[in-house]
Amino acid sequence: MAPTKAVRPADKFDRRRDELAESALATLGEMGYARASLREIANNSAFSHGVVHYYFQDKLELVIYSVRYYKARCVTRYDSVVSDSRSAGELVDAFAAKLTQTIRDEAPMHRLWYDLRTQSMFEPELRGAVTEIDHTLEQMIWRVVSRYAELAGRPVALEPAVAYGMLDGLFQSALLGHLGGHATVLTDLATQVRKVMPLMLA
Repeated sequence: MAPTKAVRPADKFDRRRDELAESALATLGEMGYARASLREIANNSAFSHGVVHYYFQDKLELVIYSVRYYKARCVTRYDSVVSDSRSAGELVDAFAAKLTQTIRDEAPMHRLWYDLRTQSMFEPELRGAVTEIDHTLEQMIWRVVSRYAELAGRPVALEPAVAYGMLDGLFQSALLGHLGGHATVLTDLATQVRKVMPLMLA
């Protein structure tokens, strides 16, 4: 029988921080950055305020950790679209479907992200983390656009930041409409993506 591998204290610490991040994201996604205090986050979780404060110095540290934790999973969301698509049309359809699905399934998390991105204009402490995460999202979109261009047999006509800005703008607008209860907004998003993607190619 193989000996049980000991769990290092640092691993236990990181695992508990991940658990707290999972719990905090639900409250932050519902209440937003400004309204959710550290105590409020603790009250809406299985952890006491003292436990939360032990693992995170303040709300800012918890929020940054939580959003990084969530976005680290998000940046691989479209990898299957890139790897599985065999034609440009197939990729666009799969990409559009995945975009609408993530709004439908994870709207509060996306709302939190846009909230934090706006707050970073006023709070320098948030700016570094938000800029870093935004760059990883830009790279995520660029992988999709690059593969689309490859399948279409045409070069990309735009810089990565421009391609990201175009698709992010459509996504944020659709999210706003979805949160406002507009019934056709996700179908409209898929249609817009199908129209915009060819415009990115030379």
